Amino acid sequence: MNTSGGLKAKGHPIGATGVAQAVEIVFQLQGEAGKRQVGGAEIGLTHNMGGFAVNHVVGIYRRAK
Repeated sequence: MNTSGGLKAKGHPIGATGVAQAVEIVFQLQGEAGKRQVGGAEIGLTHNMGGFAVNHVVGIYRRAK
């Protein structure tokens, strides 16, 4: 689920797509996502593709203890 609306809501800022995903996850894990906040968020995952959909980057995040 993409709580920030994903690329349809933001356009496709080339090179910044993965950064925007990471920032949204950090906001969620810190409880600072405002109306988009998912209650009790403790783990997040991002997936980004590049090139001709042959380069994939997956990030797994967790709330600091």
